[in-house]
Amino acid sequence: MKKILSIVIILFVVLMVIAMIFQTAPFLFLPSDQEGTNQKSNPSTTIISSSQNNNLKTMAENNKKILMVVAFRDFKDEEYFIPKEILEKNGFLVETISDQKGTAISVDGQKIEIQKTPYEINPKDYAGVIFVGGPGMGERLDRIDFQDLAREFYGQGKLVSAICLAPALLAKADILNGKKATVWSSANDHTAIEILTENGAIYQEASVVRDGNLITADGPQSAEDFAQTIIDYLSNN
Repeated sequence: MKKILSIVIILFVVLMVIAMIFQTAPFLFLPSDQEGTNQKSNPSTTIISSSQNNNLKTMAENNKKILMVVAFRDFKDEEYFIPKEILEKNGFLVETISDQKGTAISVDGQKIEIQKTPYEINPKDYAGVIFVGGPGMGERLDRIDFQDLAREFYGQGKLVSAICLAPALLAKADILNGKKATVWSSANDHTAIEILTENGAIYQEASVVRDGNLITADGPQSAEDFAQTIIDYLSNN
């Protein structure tokens, strides 16, 4: 009888000890596939959702997308086609707009199709904007839609660039005040230079001038240097 009582007591004590252990450390009795669910996740691990991936992809694409603005009639061929070709060869996507939709025609009669106008553009979708010169742009320096577009890009810290007569448009948009810039001129015509200085720009007699996120060039002979300066800027910003 005493042996039976002793065995009962021992079993009771063993069961009590097991119960206490289970309450204080239950993970010891979990199967291995459940144990991981009770472990804290590594705080150093970053999970990127599909929407974040899409945003990062969009940002990368926008950093390689350039907007070119031409006059619907009489934009300068070299100032459009040369930078466009160089930018595209360097992996940039170029989109062209004008003051109206349809078939834009260059000084030399080359045609390009225009599908958008300035008020359809959101600067956040582009790395920068290029205003192309030529006699047609000279006739459009006072266009509010062109000036507003330049101001919007500049206000968002985007690249704003212009060649030939187009820097005068930037001056009229009041974004060259206190900035170094160049513009087209000839021995008999300094009108564009006067527009720059009257609007507070610091005129430089140079082929290409960069001041911050502003890049200007003086004409078609500088188209290649102009494009390369734009690429250098975008590659380092």
